[in-house]
Amino acid sequence: MSIDLAAFTPGSAAFGGLIIGLAVSALLLLNGRIAGISGILANVFSPHSGWRIAFTGGLVISPWIYFLIQGQPDVVIAADYPLLIVAGLLVGFGTRLGSGCTSGHGICGMARLSKRSFSAVAVFMVSAFLTVWLMK
Repeated sequence: MSIDLAAFTPGSAAFGGLIIGLAVSALLLLNGRIAGISGILANVFSPHSGWRIAFTGGLVISPWIYFLIQGQPDVVIAADYPLLIVAGLLVGFGTRLGSGCTSGHGICGMARLSKRSFSAVAVFMVSAFLTVWLMK
């Protein structure tokens, strides 16, 4: 494995991580909620869900803001749509099976030193490594 140093942007990655950290911390401190996207989306139409709608709206509008500032990035998807659909359904099934998604377990759960989250992230990562290895 090698890193393309011409495309490596540690500054923007660190800035993005800082923004994510501030957002999940603010949600926990101000609302007492964990920023697990699957849980937020699963309950977006429940009573008292104004913050969920705002959070989801931020996720939807952010790429458009990026597009207005930076332009459209070069994106190449080398998979067929049926494969992408099956992959998306498997990810959705996995988030329900694992009682949370990568954001809930990886960002919030591990920061709270949750043993369940450490286990879940280990399973996510091993599954990702195996998938890449099998596909290559």
